[in-house]
Amino acid sequence: MKKQFFIASLILVLLFSGAVVFAQGSEEAASKSYEVRFPTGESEGDFMTVWARNFGEYMAEETDGRWTVNVFPYGTLGENDDIVELAQNGVVEFVFADYGWLSAYIPQTNVLALHYVWPREGLIDILDWVNNNGAFMAQLEEKYREKGLIPLGVFFEGWQWLTTKNTPINSVDDLVGLKTRIMGSAMLAKDYAAYGIDPTPLPYGEIYSGLQTGLIDAQSQPMFANYSMAFYEVADHFVQLWAEPFIGIPAVNADVFDSLSAADQKLIRDYWKSVVKESGEQFAQKNADFKNTIAEKRPEISFKELSEDQVAQLKDMAMTKVWPTFSEIAGEDSEMLLEVLQKDIADAQAALGL
Repeated sequence: MKKQFFIASLILVLLFSGAVVFAQGSEEAASKSYEVRFPTGESEGDFMTVWARNFGEYMAEETDGRWTVNVFPYGTLGENDDIVELAQNGVVEFVFADYGWLSAYIPQTNVLALHYVWPREGLIDILDWVNNNGAFMAQLEEKYREKGLIPLGVFFEGWQWLTTKNTPINSVDDLVGLKTRIMGSAMLAKDYAAYGIDPTPLPYGEIYSGLQTGLIDAQSQPMFANYSMAFYEVADHFVQLWAEPFIGIPAVNADVFDSLSAADQKLIRDYWKSVVKESGEQFAQKNADFKNTIAEKRPEISFKELSEDQVAQLKDMAMTKVWPTFSEIAGEDSEMLLEVLQKDIADAQAALGL
């Protein structure tokens, strides 16, 4: 009840403060000025917030100040699920969330949460190709529009690391029974359960205390989040399964986007398509730097990558236990979307010589 009251109050405040944003005078859309809100699912300095701010600077510069983008880092407008709902309802205009939380609203997003879809080699270049040349994004947009949103791209924020408090992971068997915090995604729960893990959804802001108190044994995050949220302070072991790249998705309210001039729409789309590679490479380097910093701050932490044979074991579990029935969670046309994505990935690998 407290959360429902908070969200209802927030909606009223935001609606009142933004009621005239898209109803200014009688000018053509091309000459209008816009002040929009862009909440993200990550803290200040993390991927989503950095690139939302970069987008705001770009729009202000390209439109001679007609556009003002106000960015709200994680927690300032609620939890991850709250900000997606706000964007769906048009209370805020943009949102930057991840595949896990978005899948609760657009189930076909679960295609991106399916383990062992993405290759390790050349992933950033492949994502750049998929965003700019593939057929997947247009197909995904059809499903997002049904829920009032438009995805502007799929972005690499780093591979997910499993961090454990006490238990080292030396074999696939060590995963069995591990009470592990994951995002609130039925698909991810099924992914991790396939390995014998006990998936445990928990709000982002409660992970630290969950590890500290023993409520959970482990959690899954990209390296930057382990650093910025200080999860490494309550972790003893980091292990890389190579199962899941963390994918961020900037999105815009469909009604808002459709009300814009063709020129402004193109600016928005072109920006996000143009920064897929740059943003991925930047944060790949940042993740490597964060790993080194964590190792310096807590040299007792162990970092381990599963062997090729162990990764093959997990991939086989995913493909035999999860892939055949993933559409039960991912919804209508999800099998088609997976086929389109797989073809895009294969076409990207061929085009890039991978």
